[in-house]
This record gives sequence, structure tokens and C-alpha cells, in this order.
Amino acid sequence: MTTPSPLQGRSVASVCRDVLAGITLASVNIPQVLGYTRIAAMPAVTGLYTALLPPVAFACLGSSRHLVVAADSATAAILSSALAPLAAPGSPEYVAMVSVVAILCAAFLAIGRLFRLGFLADFMSRTVLAGFLAGVGIQVSITMLPEMLGIMTDDHNPVLILFDIAKRFSDIHGLTAGISAGMVLLLVAGRRFLPRLPVPMLAVIGSVIASRTLYLGTQGVATIGPVAGGLPDFHIPLIGWNRTLALLPVAASCVFVIIAQSIATSRSFAGMFHEKIDANADILGLSAANLAAAVSGAFTVNGSPTQTAMAVRSGARSQLAQVTFAVVALGVLLFLTGPLEYLPRCVLAAIVFLVAIDMIDVRTVRAIRTESPGEFRLALVTAAAVVGIGVQQGIFLAIALSLFRHVRHSYEPHTMLLHEDPGMHAIEAGPVVPGQETAPGLVAYRFSADLFYANSARFSDDIMTLVDHAPDPVRCIVIDASAMTDIDYSAAAVVRDLLHGLEERGLSVYFGRVSSYLLADMKRHRITTVVPPGNIYPTLHRALDAARAEIARGGNQDSRPAPPSKS
Repeated sequence: MTTPSPLQGRSVASVCRDVLAGITLASVNIPQVLGYTRIAAMPAVTGLYTALLPPVAFACLGSSRHLVVAADSATAAILSSALAPLAAPGSPEYVAMVSVVAILCAAFLAIGRLFRLGFLADFMSRTVLAGFLAGVGIQVSITMLPEMLGIMTDDHNPVLILFDIAKRFSDIHGLTAGISAGMVLLLVAGRRFLPRLPVPMLAVIGSVIASRTLYLGTQGVATIGPVAGGLPDFHIPLIGWNRTLALLPVAASCVFVIIAQSIATSRSFAGMFHEKIDANADILGLSAANLAAAVSGAFTVNGSPTQTAMAVRSGARSQLAQVTFAVVALGVLLFLTGPLEYLPRCVLAAIVFLVAIDMIDVRTVRAIRTESPGEFRLALVTAAAVVGIGVQQGIFLAIALSLFRHVRHSYEPHTMLLHEDPGMHAIEAGPVVPGQETAPGLVAYRFSADLFYANSARFSDDIMTLVDHAPDPVRCIVIDASAMTDIDYSAAAVVRDLLHGLEERGLSVYFGRVSSYLLADMKRHRITTVVPPGNIYPTLHRALDAARAEIARGGNQDSRPAPPSKS
């Protein structure tokens, strides 16, 4: 798919709309990207760097017309939780490591594009993604509380932070806490009653003016301090081979979140406007964006659901809005960084706190609970893991739980005994219950999954249970293979053993609804050497007719072994 130009086929009105949307987006998101530096434990100016080159790089190579690529709380949380034990947050060594992670992410994403790995986003289900984002939201909101209350803490785990706040409750700085509470109320009210106004930007400007005129810094209110202005220092960071290897798991965690979150976001908004996206092109665009972030001294960037939603609400319909966002960020870097040193940290913390709360999609979680209690528990476990043991570990646990749940469904598939309905001349499916049969001398059985090493024993056990407990001696077994498309090596060995055992007892086995894929596997695994080719049919009714005909020819002979004689 060729990436369209943001100006291709656009009217003047639509271009102006996107430019205005980009300005509005910048007014809302610049305070947020400054706040995300608090999550990533990076210098404040690096937040502006993430809004400078990365959006332009993605606009040039990505396919999504709406996805906003910049600093993101999820990847920022991964960086701080994984790198804080390795180097002092904010130190030159820490900053270099963060940039190396961005380079590694760019490399991994480029490899992903080369091997067309856009499908990897499908391995994180919406359920797990909702739980993961909720966990990140809880973690980030808790980590913002010390700055909102004016408390210093060295803890990084949210649970330990809450305990620390409880122990040091008397140390809360009243003025800082009051500013934070007022800021939260102002932002919530602005979102509710003045949704079209850039309330966060106005709040930042107002807090900068108040801090400078009222000398809040001298009254115990912490400010972000001097912010470097001008263009970033373009360079490629070098930290040594061993340390770079140690960062590979961190980059891998970020990459999986980037792919899953970015593609899920771009898909949802493309569907909203009935557009198509190329997931692999978006991966290439994300790779270029992270490379641009790395060489400009920023940190890993990601497709942001919240920022994308803001852009769409502002009227953005192409990547021109994101390019405008970058131009505004450039203007701030060149001319407006001086006043930012008076910005209270608690104001940024309050902005990030609300963004984090927004990541907890209560409506989706409630819908999951109503429709699928099992998946709801999976989402809760994922969220608890992110909060309790960390974002990076939570990602891998989320992936493992998703795959485990899928394997469990395959391990315990629906199995059915098929019953004949003479009045309707049809076959009905019911549960597998010992002591029942399809017809006198006939058992028709459906196994609703592919056969693999973990579930093959159940396949064999079900059939033997039905045969051993049938009310009439069983002569023929018909297996409805409509749900089977694959048999692995281990399962094939179990099936061959089962068929040999049934053959020794004088039973005939027929397969119905056998697809070409399953038939190829049956031939490859030598199952067709045990089951005559004439007993394998592409339709179920032909297999049943053949089995009935054999029963009619052979009569009802007891296939079960005779009980031992009493001595």
C-alpha cells in the first residue's frame, strides 16, 4: 500500500481544518508530553522532542490517517520501571540508555516490517489490552500522587508508594496538594463544560504566570526548573555492547506494546471512518518515528489512543494535523521554553494523573464482565500484575495468559454425541454422556477442535467411554471431523492406537466432513493405513449412510469383550 500524501486530493477547507486541528492538538498535548517525561524520568524538554520529528516520520511512512505518534504513558512506564534500577533517573547515563532503547525499538520494528509481523498485534486480545491499559493507568496515577502531594519518595512500586504516603501523611505539603486538587477539578470541569477549549494549555499558562508572580518556588512548591531551548543535539548514543544487550528485553516489551496499541488504535479509528490501513506500513512508520526520537535525544514513542482521540475530536482527518503539531512544538522549543521553568511539577502530575485515569476504560471492563466473566478475570489478573510486579512483566504475563486461555479452550473443546431425529430426518447434537448412542449399534461423535498433543487423550477417552457404555453393542463409529483441520505428530499416534484397538474389537470407524487439509494430515501421519480410504467422506450424511449400511449387513454383534468367567 502506498502511503498517501497529507495534501493529496485535499480541498483548501479540509487543509485548513487539519491545520486548526493540529494547533488544537498541540495546545492540549504539549502539556501532556511534558507530563510523560515525569513517567519516563527524563528531562522535561525530551517530551517536546517526542513531538518534533517522530510525528513527521510516521506521517511520511505510515498508512493511518489518524494515528498520533508521540510520547505515551505505557511505554514511558516501561522505561522508568525497567531502567531505574540500572541508572539514576534523569542522569546522562540514564538518558543514553533510554535513547538506545529507542534505537533497538526502531530496529525491532524494522525487522517486524521486513517479516510482515503486523499480525502480532492480534496476540493481545481486547480483553487483555483493556486490563493492561487499566493496570498502567492505575500504576501511573499512583506514581503521580507523591508529586501531587509534595512528598519525596524513592519507591517505584505503586503498592510501596501507597504505603509510603500513608506513613508520611503528615509530611504532605498543603499548598502543593491544594494546587493539585484545584488543577484536577479545573481540568474535569473544563472537559465537561468547555470541551472545545484547550483547558490543559490554559491551565499550564495560568500556573506558570501564578508561579512566577507569586514566587511559588520559594514557598515549597517544586517546579520543573530550567528547560533547554532550541533544537535537539542530534547524535547516536553509545553505551557499550554488554549494556545494549541488557536492554533487549526492555525494547522487546516496548515493541510489543507499540505494535498492539498502535495498530489497535489505528484500526479502530480507520473503522470509524470506513478506511483501510496497512498494519505493516504502520510498523515501518513507527520504526522511523522511534529512530527519529533516538537520534534527537528523545525516548520511545508510540501510537497514543488518547491523543488520537483528541485529534479526531478536534477535526483532524489526515496526518497534516500531526505535522502541524510538530511545527507548534518546534515553535515552543525555539521561543517559549524559558517560562516553562516556572511550571509547578504538581500541575504536570495532575494532568498526567487524569490521563492515566482515562486509560481505565470502565465501560469496556463492565461489558467484558457482563459478556464473559472468564475474560473479565483475565483482565483483572493482567491489571493486577502490571500494578503489582511492573509494566514489563505485566506485558509478558498478559501474552502468556492470552495464549494459555486459547490453549485451554483447545484442550477442553466442546464434544458432542450426535442423535438422529427420525421425525425431522436430521441429526441433533447433545453432550457426551455414557450410556447413550446415536442409533442401535452406531455412535456418531463430534470433536470441535484440531487434534494436538494436549487434547488427543480426551478424544480417545470420549470414544472409548461411549463404546464401553453404549446400551447396544456398537458396530460402527462415525467421527464428524468438521472442526478438525490439523493433527500433530503426537495426536496422530494416539489416533492410530485408538483405531487399532477398535479394529481389534471388530468396530468400523468412518470419518465425515473431512477437509482437504485434514485428509493431507491423515495421509502424512499414516492414519489412512489404519482407516480404509473408503471410510473417509467429505460429507457427514454419506459417512452415516455407509455406517448404517454396514450395520444392516452385519447385524448387531457385541463388540465388547465378554466378562471373565466365574470360576
